[in-house]
Amino acid sequence: IPLCVAYFHSGELMMRFVFFWPFFMSIMWIVGGVYFWVYRERHWPWGENAPAPQLKDNPSISIIIPCFNEEKNVEETIHAALAQRYENIEVIAVNDGSTDKTRAILDRMAAQIPHLRVIHLAQNQGKAIALKTGAAAAKSEYLVCIDGDALLDRDAAAYIVEPMLYNPRVGAVTGNPRIRTRSTLVGKIQVGEYSSIIGLIKRTQRIYGNVFTVSGVIAAFRRSALAEVGYWSDDMITEDIDISWKLQLNQWTIFYEPRALCWILMPETLKGLWKQRLRWAQGGAEVFLKNMTRLWRKENFRMWPLFFEYCLTTIWAFTCLVGFI
Repeated sequence: IPLCVAYFHSGELMMRFVFFWPFFMSIMWIVGGVYFWVYRERHWPWGENAPAPQLKDNPSISIIIPCFNEEKNVEETIHAALAQRYENIEVIAVNDGSTDKTRAILDRMAAQIPHLRVIHLAQNQGKAIALKTGAAAAKSEYLVCIDGDALLDRDAAAYIVEPMLYNPRVGAVTGNPRIRTRSTLVGKIQVGEYSSIIGLIKRTQRIYGNVFTVSGVIAAFRRSALAEVGYWSDDMITEDIDISWKLQLNQWTIFYEPRALCWILMPETLKGLWKQRLRWAQGGAEVFLKNMTRLWRKENFRMWPLFFEYCLTTIWAFTCLVGFI
C-alpha cells in the first residue's frame, strides 16, 4: 500500500509539473518581453519610415556569408547584403567546397561588384571553418555573419552592430530571423514561432541573465572578442551555441537587436523539422557537457538561470514522453 500511495503521488506531481512548467515559463517570457519593450524597444526608431541608422564614427562592417551548394539562393542573398542603406560595408562570400554552380556564380558576381570578395575552399570543411576564413580576411572589427540563403533587411547590418559601439563588453549581437517559407502548414507554424515565441525568449533571457545562443543565421561579432575565445569551434555540431557560451563564460555579453531583421528559409516537412531540432538538441547538450565545470564559477552566475531552465525543460520533455507511453 505505501508503494501504491507513493506511485500515485509521484504521478500526480509529474502531471502538475507537465502542466505548470510551460505555463510558468510563458508568464516569464511575457513579463520579460513587456519589460524589454517598455524600457528599451519603444524608444527606438522602428518601421518602414524610420530614417537610415547612423553609426558613431562611421565604422566599417564586414558581412561574411559562408556558402555550401547555394546556387539557388546565393545571388539573392548577396544582393540583399549589398543593398544596405549603411554604405561603409564589405561583403565576403566563402565558398565552402560547393559541388554545384555556387563557385561560378560567385566568381561572376565578384567580377562585377567592387565591394564583394570571394574565397574558395578546396573542400567542404564545415561552417565554423568557413566563418573563421571569412573573419581572417575581413578588414573590419565588426563582423556580421549570415547564412548563404538569408536575406538581410536594408538596415540590419547597422542595427546589429550599433550596440557594440556603445558598450565595449558586448562581444556579440543576435538578430531577428523571420521565416519566408510559408507554403506548408509546418512552415506557417514556424512563422508564429519565430515572430512571437523566440523573440519573447530572447528578450527575456537578455533581461534576466544571458542569452542561450545567438542566431545561427544572423549575428554580429566583435573581432577582438572572437580572438580572445579562439573563434568558432570546428568540433561542435552547433557552432552558434558554442560561440555564445564561449563568449559569455569569458565575461563578454550578448545583446538582442529585434530591428536587425533577416529573412530565412526553414524546413517545410516534418522530417526536415525533426532533423533540424534534433541537431539543435544535440548541440545544446554538447555545449553543456563541454562547459559544465566552468559554469559553476561564481563569476559565471548569470549563466545559471540558463542552465536550470535547460535542465527543467529537458525533464519536462522526458516527463511528457513517459506520460504518453
